[in-house]
Amino acid sequence: MATIHYARTDEFWRKQEKYDFLEQHEHVGKIDWQEIAPDKHHLWLTEGMHDEFETFLPMGTRESKAGEADSLFKAYGCGVATCRDAWAYNFHRATVESSMKRTIDVYNDHVTRWLHLQSKPQIDDFVNLDSKQISWGRDLKKDLNRGTYAQFHETKIRVAAYRPFIKQLLFFDRVFNEEVYQQPQFFPITETENHNRLICISDKGHREAFSTLMVNVIPDFHILATKDRFQCFPFYTYAEDGSNRCENITDWALEQFRTRYPQAPLTKWDIFHYVYGVLHHPEYRSQYAANLRRELPRIPFVQDFWGFAQAGAQLAELHVNYEKQPEYRLNFIENADKPLNWRVERMKLSKDKRSLIYNDFLTLDGIPPQIFDYKLGNRSALEWIVDQYQVSVDTRSGISNDPNQADDPQAIVRLIGQVITVSLATVQLVNGLPPLVVLE
Repeated sequence: MATIHYARTDEFWRKQEKYDFLEQHEHVGKIDWQEIAPDKHHLWLTEGMHDEFETFLPMGTRESKAGEADSLFKAYGCGVATCRDAWAYNFHRATVESSMKRTIDVYNDHVTRWLHLQSKPQIDDFVNLDSKQISWGRDLKKDLNRGTYAQFHETKIRVAAYRPFIKQLLFFDRVFNEEVYQQPQFFPITETENHNRLICISDKGHREAFSTLMVNVIPDFHILATKDRFQCFPFYTYAEDGSNRCENITDWALEQFRTRYPQAPLTKWDIFHYVYGVLHHPEYRSQYAANLRRELPRIPFVQDFWGFAQAGAQLAELHVNYEKQPEYRLNFIENADKPLNWRVERMKLSKDKRSLIYNDFLTLDGIPPQIFDYKLGNRSALEWIVDQYQVSVDTRSGISNDPNQADDPQAIVRLIGQVITVSLATVQLVNGLPPLVVLE
């Protein structure tokens, strides 16, 4: 049997530090190796992992998706990956429409010319690489090779959760989105957004802190962190025409919960909210951090089911309906030397994060420091707003994205106040979660 010898350096070392380490040790014989043995799952880096995690209910597995094992949810999948965000996403419908019509015309012209070729070259030698006309990706080239035409239709422009508490308009299309994954079964038509909800969670192998967020619109592939991907667990699934709505929490899971908590009639919505509450618990995240990097979450039975379910329901309401929350009262400091102006170019937080420089005319003061405790990925909710709500121009395509709304000039100021309210309430709810007492 093979023997595994293991040594590690600091994960934050820079390139030169790694070179220095190799030069100092000269060859493998001078390195201090540790002999380790894999566990029953053939994992050999198991530091920090807890065995009891394996006894919890799996949210979802490959086997359960194939109907070969039991889990909490039947279906789950990633958010949409466009591979051409500048074209497919924008704060303004007119920009999405004009950009997509223009690039679809270019693509369809390629398809027509390709189909008429008697002798076909390599795809990469055939396509127009002008990034101001089109952005190619692996799947788009495959569609070209298959002779698949693209179609523009206004109904394909959908509201999407691009980043935390940041909605943009998305051209939702199997050809011009590199991967749509299971989203056509989660939000096939606009009307499903009134009913369905998704729990988005960090996928296994995530590099940034574990995160979760509930949404009621199509999520982006990188919804909570630009370097990680996320899996989405819906309450409902549908046929692609919006019919045949089915609850996605399994009957097996409902039976497990009703057996464990017989005192009151549990519903699948109660379980859905319970899961969301558990995923927010600081002790769950810290204690099982190593497990969560290895696999998707498993959910324990805890002593206070209803405490978690009720907190999860409150968190769900806050996060899904964040635009309906009251604005936190900030101090508006206006520059008397500048004209009234609600337009954002690029916002900036002060060094102490107590103030937000909105523009040359306006500074928003009195930001409560505890809101920065609510993090999604590597940023707080407010920092995501500051990062994303700025005027930008994509260098390759030349497409601009302007978050300002002419018909609602104070929309961004209002959103800032609402996100602060949501952050404060989230921190309060998370801090008030019941103790994580796991039942045997």
